[in-house]
Amino acid sequence: MGETSFQLLQFFLKLLVFFTIIILSVHVQSSSSSSNENYSACSKQFHCGNIKNVSYPFWGGDRPQNCGHPELKLTCTENERTLISIMSVSYKVIEINLDLRAFTVARADYLQTLCPQALFNTTMNFNILSYAWNLENITLYYGCPSISDMFSGFPTRFNCSGTNLVNYYVVASVFGNLSDEVKDGLGCCTSNVIVPAFYTAAESIKSKPTPDTLVLPLGNGFGLKWGEKIASKCEECNGSGGRCGHNRSLNQFTCYCPDHTHLSTCFLSGSSKGTILKIKLIIGFAVVGAAAMVVSLMVFALRLKKGSLSSGMLMGLQQNKRKNSERIEAFIMRYGSDLAPKRYSYSDIKKITKSFRDKLGEGGFGTVYRGNLPDGRLVAVKVLSESRGDGEEFINEVASISRTSHVNVVTFLGFCYDSSMRALLYEFMPNGSLDKFIYHHGSRDRLRVLDQKTLFEIAVGIARGLEYLHQGCNTRILHLDIKPHNVLLDDDFIPKISDFGLAKLCERKESILSSITARGTIGYIAPELFCRNFGGVSYKSDVYSYGMMVLEMVGAKENVHVAGSITSETNFPTWIYEHLRDEPFDLEGITVEDEETTKKMIIVSLWCIQTNPSDRPSMTRVLEMLQGTLQSLPIPPRPFLFSPPRSAGNSSSAISFYTSYYQ
Repeated sequence: MGETSFQLLQFFLKLLVFFTIIILSVHVQSSSSSSNENYSACSKQFHCGNIKNVSYPFWGGDRPQNCGHPELKLTCTENERTLISIMSVSYKVIEINLDLRAFTVARADYLQTLCPQALFNTTMNFNILSYAWNLENITLYYGCPSISDMFSGFPTRFNCSGTNLVNYYVVASVFGNLSDEVKDGLGCCTSNVIVPAFYTAAESIKSKPTPDTLVLPLGNGFGLKWGEKIASKCEECNGSGGRCGHNRSLNQFTCYCPDHTHLSTCFLSGSSKGTILKIKLIIGFAVVGAAAMVVSLMVFALRLKKGSLSSGMLMGLQQNKRKNSERIEAFIMRYGSDLAPKRYSYSDIKKITKSFRDKLGEGGFGTVYRGNLPDGRLVAVKVLSESRGDGEEFINEVASISRTSHVNVVTFLGFCYDSSMRALLYEFMPNGSLDKFIYHHGSRDRLRVLDQKTLFEIAVGIARGLEYLHQGCNTRILHLDIKPHNVLLDDDFIPKISDFGLAKLCERKESILSSITARGTIGYIAPELFCRNFGGVSYKSDVYSYGMMVLEMVGAKENVHVAGSITSETNFPTWIYEHLRDEPFDLEGITVEDEETTKKMIIVSLWCIQTNPSDRPSMTRVLEMLQGTLQSLPIPPRPFLFSPPRSAGNSSSAISFYTSYYQ
């Protein structure tokens, strides 16, 4: 490059810098008056001790009140302990998981003593919060008459210093076994407090019920989650570049944008303000991009002029360009099966889907299209969203599914990974996903409800597929997202496990995964994935999800609620557990002929959803139970526990604690 060319480049760069300064100054002047202080304030996160990087729906610390829900204020104490007040009761915050929309709390007044100065029941506003995971009620009774007829150590006596009153506590699961004399005695106590606890921690005190052993379940606390109503708007706001908050005067969600405030999103389609902002941003980015380009050209010009551009640099640029693709291909070669999956280009995918003409479905993972391979075979093409296509989930899915070959696992036909597309090709399943065939009360489409025999065969097929993933592959595959939406059905309603985006590969001898992020879907996710107090993450986590799914397939949960057979004082597993031994199921749509099959599915499911992973059967054992006789099945321990009765007048959203996970 000659001296004249180099001088021209310098002049052009100065000109661009001049225009950039002018445009940016105009933009700053026009937007500074409309800058949103709330946006900056709500961009800050709450940090306190081991609680870090917490944002909406919480507020407190550096986050002002308008940055979170009014009832979810966090307070950091001098010793870096995070507290939250819910319905006038103070709780220690043990853990917050924004991805799962859940957090763990423990009653602050019961962390050091069983005798707080003021007695308050655990209450929740179910408009914003609900109880999560397997919980057990522990009731503490104060000012009681002396009770002598004990049952296995319950009720357990404890003392409060400075008083001569008699106090007891009872774990809810044993209350029904107490004698009438004991129940009458507890009914004469002056007051009682119900404190929830994780089921596994509460179980630990049954063998040795003493005041000291009660410390563990009260200290470990219990799980809470905030609902979709709170989370959905925030996801939309964050996706538009805003910050989630709450308008105190209107008492509703608000999205704070860099230069304005909106009720839901920063995308103001059709508004002049939004259009002007977009134009400014486009101009700004264009100028900056052009300037960067000129700087790059100048660097090349200088290096060419000095003769210092090496072949190694050119090779480095080419390697960076191919970095992502080579990383994926290397992973496939390492973990793929003998028949390596075929790789398709963007143009191939476009031809296969006929320019993406026939959309089958859409979700957070991306969009699924119907397509035809050159040999005429029907395929489902899953075009991944950017978040799943460029991250760990793409690798998980390709690496996991490419090494499977089983009748109950969907067949993987290939993938696309190039500059403009990430896609996965599967065999086409004409009947879609299982969730479309699980009857929900009120649905008009009764034709899509499967008979009990078919549901049983589907349950067995899914169990076979999971057993193969856990035991049949050289490398054990943990799916970690088993649910009806991820089970596909072919023409003959043979189930196929699909969507391995959250899967985890591990050695077969490796029974526990020590480091794994929380993953799965609320309602199916095993408790140990949320809180390590329950045990380690293993293939038993898939067993839990399978049990939850089969309970939903049976349809009994919804039907007993509809038929009025279950009251607000009990939850579904408790109701179904009580009916296992003595009386037939009176469930809508289930005939006498289907009774045995239904009962077998429910018993197996209750075994699968045991809180302690070691109490759950392997999928091999699940298959044995499903294919054996009903008489050979042992009744499982009660997985969930009954709740205290509610008075007829207590129907408000803020009610005393009761297990609501299944309600």
